[in-house]
Amino acid sequence: MQNHIRKRAVLLARHVLVTEDTVRQTAEVFGISKSTVHKDLQERLPRIDQELARRVREVLEHNKAERHLRGGEATRKKYETIRVLDSGSGP
Repeated sequence: MQNHIRKRAVLLARHVLVTEDTVRQTAEVFGISKSTVHKDLQERLPRIDQELARRVREVLEHNKAERHLRGGEATRKKYETIRVLDSGSGP
């Protein structure tokens, strides 16, 4: 594994531990794809540092468990915005 990939995987891992960001949020912060973040954290990191990988996996599992809540909140906000726009355009 190339050294810059190793460094990136560790940097991503530290970011996730500090911020508890999702894979999607982490990808956005670093300007890379979700696939790259996922591969770095799930496949490469365990070969670099098993303890760090374990701690990151806990955060990612927590985020995954809450994913349905974030999706529901996003849907609620979407329809709340639509309702406000509809009520403001009355006769």
